[in-house]
Amino acid sequence: MSFFKWPMFGKTKFIGWINYTNILQDDVFWHALKFTFIYAIIMTPLIFIFSMILASLVKDSHKPGVSLFRSVYFLPTVIGFGTASILWKWLLDVRFGLLNHLAVSLHLVDSPIMYQDSLSQGFMVVVSMVLWKTLGFNMILLLVGLQGISKDIYQAAQVDGAVGWRRLRYITLPLMRRTFMLTLILSVSGSLLAFDQFYIITNGGPMDQTITSVFYIYNNSFINGRLGYGAALSIIQLFILMVISVLQIWLLRDKEGRA
Repeated sequence: MSFFKWPMFGKTKFIGWINYTNILQDDVFWHALKFTFIYAIIMTPLIFIFSMILASLVKDSHKPGVSLFRSVYFLPTVIGFGTASILWKWLLDVRFGLLNHLAVSLHLVDSPIMYQDSLSQGFMVVVSMVLWKTLGFNMILLLVGLQGISKDIYQAAQVDGAVGWRRLRYITLPLMRRTFMLTLILSVSGSLLAFDQFYIITNGGPMDQTITSVFYIYNNSFINGRLGYGAALSIIQLFILMVISVLQIWLLRDKEGRA
C-alpha cells in the first residue's frame, strides 16, 4: 500500500517511492516524531523509577496490607488507555471537573487549569495520566524479578559486607537485567506508539504541538484519506521501533553477549 496512491475511496495508482520521498520533505511529520521522542525520553525513566520504588515497597508479602496496596497500584492497569484518557479529561474539565473544582476550592490555583491552552500543562496532564495508568503493570514485572532473586544470595553478600548501594549495584541490578530489558522495551515502544492520550486529552493542541507520530499517521490515513502515505509513515515508524528495540537488547546484553 505504501507504494500506491491509495485514496479512501476510488481507484489506486502505483507511484513507487513517491510517498517515501514526500516524507523527507514533510516537516510536520518530523516535528511530530521529535515530540514523540521527547515524550518517550521523559516517560521511560519516570515509569521505570517509580515502578521500581513501588515494587520494592510491596516486595515483602508478609507485611500487613501489602496485598491491598498491590491491588490498588495495579487496578488502573485494567482500564484501557482510551477509557483512562476520557476519565482524566472529565476530571480536569473546566466546568465540571472534580480535580479542577478541588484545586480552586482549596485555593491551590486562582482559576481552573486550562490545560488545553498550554503545552506544558497539557503535557504534564498526559504524563500524570500515563504514570497512573502504567505503573501497576510495570510494578508487577519488576516485582517478579525482585522475588526471583534468592534470599540466600543476599545473605551471602551481607556476610561479605555488600550492603546498601553495593548490594543494589552488584546483585539486584545484574540479576534483574532481563526483567529490566523487558520493562524498558515495553515502556519505550509504548511511548513511541502514544496516541489515545494525546488524541483524547489534548487533541493535538495547542496549535498541533502535541501531535505524536502515530497521531499524524492517523490524521493522514483516516482524516485526510491518504492511506498510501499513511502506510509509508507506518513503515518508517516500524523501522524506528525495530532499530531502537535491537539497540536496547544490545546495550543490555551480558558480558558473553547474550540477551
